[in-house]
Amino acid sequence: MTTAGPPDQQQQSASEELPPPASAVERANRMSAGNMLRSLAPLVVICLVIVAWLAFLRDEPDTPVAAMDPAPSIGRAAEYATYPLEAPVGLPEGYRATDTDVRGAPGDPVTLRVDYVTPSEEYVGYVTSDDPDAPEVDDVLAGSEVRGTVQIGGREWTRSSTERGETALSRVAGDVTVLVTGSGSAAELETVAAAVRAVAD
Repeated sequence: MTTAGPPDQQQQSASEELPPPASAVERANRMSAGNMLRSLAPLVVICLVIVAWLAFLRDEPDTPVAAMDPAPSIGRAAEYATYPLEAPVGLPEGYRATDTDVRGAPGDPVTLRVDYVTPSEEYVGYVTSDDPDAPEVDDVLAGSEVRGTVQIGGREWTRSSTERGETALSRVAGDVTVLVTGSGSAAELETVAAAVRAVAD
């Protein structure tokens, strides 16, 4: 038969076996740290998703600009115009027409615009117009600074720097202005200008 020890001895043994209770500050710290980790977890996941999505977009190849045949628009402009209409013809491989616009009607001032993407994926725009107020011309040449002239294809073109910091090549014959401009290199602009010739209506 086992005899229990004195009550004082039992209480002393129990107190020695139990760990000291955590202070209120320690409990608060543990709760605060846990809450913080639980709060930050969704934010970390969201940030990782955003980073992965941006990396996917950066690695995705650019969609090439669709090319088009500018001949129908050039032919219509030549039919409407009362002046010998000119346009780039026989451009080298790599120059792709992407957009055209013909403004005017038979007997009225006629403006033709053809946009190109160059082999270096830059933009070159061609405009010819006998409209003295053509915005396609004014928007480029207004405020531009003349930088001299250059011979291209046996004809003299005026070289200007536009307010957008791009180069413009222009030629005026009577009421008709011919303009080549864009973000393409000087060589690409001159290639388009050299291809400009009269179009039979």
